[in-house]
Amino acid sequence: MEKFVIMGGKRLVGEVTISGAKNAAVAVIPAALLVEGVCRIENVPSIKDVDVIVDILKYLGAKVKYTDSHSLEINCERVRSFSAPYELTDRMRASYYLIGALLGRFNHAEVPPPGGCNFGCRPIDMHIKGFEALGAKVSFDRGVIEAHATKLQAAQVFMDIVSVGATINIMLAAVRAEGTTVIENAAKEPHVVDVANFLNAMGADVKGAGTDIIKIRGVGKLSGGTYTIIPDQIEAGTFMIAAAATAGDVLVKNVIPKHMESITAKLIEMNARVEEFDDSIRVSREGELQKANVKTLPYPGFPTDLQPQIVALLSAVPGTSVITESVWDNRFQYVSELRRFGAQINVDGRVAVIEGVEQLTGAPVRATDLRAGASMVIAALMAQGVTEIYDLRHIDRGYEDLEDKLRRLGAQIVRKNDDTADMVGEVV
Repeated sequence: MEKFVIMGGKRLVGEVTISGAKNAAVAVIPAALLVEGVCRIENVPSIKDVDVIVDILKYLGAKVKYTDSHSLEINCERVRSFSAPYELTDRMRASYYLIGALLGRFNHAEVPPPGGCNFGCRPIDMHIKGFEALGAKVSFDRGVIEAHATKLQAAQVFMDIVSVGATINIMLAAVRAEGTTVIENAAKEPHVVDVANFLNAMGADVKGAGTDIIKIRGVGKLSGGTYTIIPDQIEAGTFMIAAAATAGDVLVKNVIPKHMESITAKLIEMNARVEEFDDSIRVSREGELQKANVKTLPYPGFPTDLQPQIVALLSAVPGTSVITESVWDNRFQYVSELRRFGAQINVDGRVAVIEGVEQLTGAPVRATDLRAGASMVIAALMAQGVTEIYDLRHIDRGYEDLEDKLRRLGAQIVRKNDDTADMVGEVV
């Protein structure tokens, strides 16, 4: 089993370039199933979730090849299968986008329930509501979600709750449906807009993405083209928080500053210095950070995917901070791992109360999910002494070359197999 070994207490200083957005890539790539020509997707992050979704497309019959380390060429013209394999879909949450894409392509989809991070009840009832509104029948039989329709027809779909996944999935299913589909109370996240822009670049007619009403006029076919994925909002936020946590000075490059407004505002409130440029953000800090209260919300609110990282930061900030998680029902599972560092955090349902301690201390911990893994890394960077982080498979799902990027900023971090000798001497 691999682990990170981190010697804490080192300031992060320098420049880091953000990769393509994980949450966009894992939706854009299955959307290629709707395209009858060749599509070229650029700025693709080199992460495990992308590897999995690429393997699924190949299994279905697509021709997929890398033209360089971050560019994919996908040809789905010869895809004939609408049935995805359990052994692959079980490895990622975003595999549910295959339902909308295959339904839109074949009027039929058979996809096992998605896997990925487990931090609470994440039903796909809003997805199913949208598919059924478009005329599909959806059932769950022998461990497989099956959706099929004689012909998909446009519909008016009101989302009872704001759901990124359902918004994207309904878009995918509706792109080639007859008529104009309207999604009300749609999610506004940057990767929703990115998927819509990708579809439009391939010949779709999607309007209103980024607002709460999206209109999709069905078209006969999508013909192919080239598209570049947006920078990763969550990776950028992770490095911004890490810079503040280590009293560092980091220029975070290849970002869209507007996407970062909620985290920028919160760091400024906490007494960090944040400077915005055209496509980069500099985060630095001279004085002590101040306590803060945070409530996660759908975009443009504070992202739930940055909640574990900000909790790690606040665990070593004097005073009482309160975090309210309004998106997922059980996303504080990782808190028991932060307590191993000496953090004082009490959780009651969706609320965590943090009593900031003077100093965290290195400890053996594990990444319980993708963003919790980033939280452990941030805590380790702040902590006194050595930290060992296990279950790196979660981190590798969504962060490209995390240890290399941190090392170039001055962090003392190595990736090792657990059966190697003690690493303390090597990282000190």
